[in-house]
Amino acid sequence: MRILITGGAGFIGSHLCDRLLAEGHEVIAMDNLSTGNVENIAHLAGHERFHFIKHDVTNYIYVPGPVDAVLHLASLPSPVDYLNYPIQTLKVGALGTHKTLGLALEKGARYLLASTSEVYGDPLVHPQHEDYWGNVNPVGPRGVYDESKRFAEALTMAYHRYHGVDTRIARIFNTYGPRMRADDGRVVPNFICQALRGEPLTVYDDGSRTRSFCYIDDLVEGLIRLLFSDETRPVNLGNPQEMTILEFAHKVLEVTGSSSPITFVHPTDERTKDDPKVRCPDITRARETLGWEPRVPLEEGLRRTVEYFRGRV
Repeated sequence: MRILITGGAGFIGSHLCDRLLAEGHEVIAMDNLSTGNVENIAHLAGHERFHFIKHDVTNYIYVPGPVDAVLHLASLPSPVDYLNYPIQTLKVGALGTHKTLGLALEKGARYLLASTSEVYGDPLVHPQHEDYWGNVNPVGPRGVYDESKRFAEALTMAYHRYHGVDTRIARIFNTYGPRMRADDGRVVPNFICQALRGEPLTVYDDGSRTRSFCYIDDLVEGLIRLLFSDETRPVNLGNPQEMTILEFAHKVLEVTGSSSPITFVHPTDERTKDDPKVRCPDITRARETLGWEPRVPLEEGLRRTVEYFRGRV
């Protein structure tokens, strides 16, 4: 197949490029490099079935020749990014989704939207299943990201129902692994970099908020299974093994062998406003329709991720 991946130079997108190329597909990575990094795809330079296009997906997209699938991963999912660039975040969710769906319609291509667990907001249902509509504050600082993805899902389903585009929606929960940005503000790179530098691990509030962490290889497997499935409903992709942020901090210290202390901070800015208190996917649908569930244990995934950051910190 000839497959376009927007956000192809990003964390998840670059791993998808690797996997799809390994399976024999032709891959076109598209990225404006605002948060993506050419280092993530530098090893693919010169590959006969890999192409890179520097382009902003909020503008009209032209791709010559056939396209069999469009995977729309371009977004600004990091708190650092969507708080600093709120309008761009909304534009890539709205205009970027519109332009990529238009391309899929023109080419007769299958379409996969990389949505997010953030569509559930600060959830009142736990764990979160796909039929839950969420609890999002549309006017809060996080709303620009949450609502951009909720709108993207609505637009995807509109193209599916009205135009007959063959669509898929993946709701991605916390994912980690090599090629994450050290400065993206999320808990995995924050803790690992602090531990490797011997700095205190900064845990917000009392550390009782929960998250579940899925290793990148497992997520990529789920995305590919979804792409080639017949499932048109949203599908949660994440690890149902939930833990508190404080527990995760101790796990990072254990894997890194760091003697860094843990300090509790109470941010006065907007970083934790509307921050979900709990986050854990119900992956029943993924198990039943895709035969998928995470395989990589947290300690193993963390070891691989720590080794990646060790050479960069």
